Amino acid sequence: MASDKLFFLIFQSAPDLILRWLQDLPADAGGYSFSAPVLKEREYRLDGLFSPPPQRDDLPAVVLEAQMAADPNFLLRLYAESARFLQQERWQRDWRVVVICPNRELNFGELTPVQEFVEHRVEWIELQPKSGEQPSEPLTLVLSLLLQSEPQVLSVANDLRQQAITNPMAAEVLPLIPAILLSRFNDRPIQEICAMGGITVEDFTKSRVYQEIFGEGEARGEARGEARGEARGEAKVTLRLLNRRCGPLDAATTARIQALPLDELEALAEALLDFTGPADLSNWLVQHG
Repeated sequence: MASDKLFFLIFQSAPDLILRWLQDLPADAGGYSFSAPVLKEREYRLDGLFSPPPQRDDLPAVVLEAQMAADPNFLLRLYAESARFLQQERWQRDWRVVVICPNRELNFGELTPVQEFVEHRVEWIELQPKSGEQPSEPLTLVLSLLLQSEPQVLSVANDLRQQAITNPMAAEVLPLIPAILLSRFNDRPIQEICAMGGITVEDFTKSRVYQEIFGEGEARGEARGEARGEARGEAKVTLRLLNRRCGPLDAATTARIQALPLDELEALAEALLDFTGPADLSNWLVQHG
């Protein structure tokens, strides 16, 4: 499951959500920033890093890792990546690791070589505990939608909405429901995703994740449209000049020129100034074919 991007989206906009899982920090803890730094040499990339405010020496840095499937090398890799972070950043303050996983019973590798690290540094967030009980913390419960069976998705979403009536923490995570469902069921129609989570289409399209994902897509579409429009304009001018230099062009040659990318159209428009007849155009097309 490609969940890394989802977690980055969630925590980038609200880094202090991590404090839900770190109960022993000061009551006024906050002000974290979130990033996904690349660790050099072997190009390790942390799933996420919560950096405390510079003036708060009492708060730890928090490394985030999401491991949604069994991996016998995970514990060793987590240990190595954490140590690499400490070395690269020359970190001199307290630090923790939060691992989001279905449950700790998955095969994450032999504990013995890294037991002290795991017992003293790692906080496990189980989205689907082995006991079968639903997570009680609202943030953990909403993230469990990544793993709930489809019939359970609506029940969990309704449970969160009910909790939100009296629990501000539950109300804060309600907007994450569309993001999680869209990430998990991205091949389904929007109407089906909305029905699954008990969300109206209007509310869904107003959600931040919808705006970011589809707004970005629209922006890319507009950029592509502008590029295509510019290319069409360049092709029109180039064809007009070629007709003057080389005589009337046949349909196949015209279509070929119209299909050229913008950078090649610009190169052709410059080159045609030296053309003396259709043979020059044919040679240019062969060279750029």
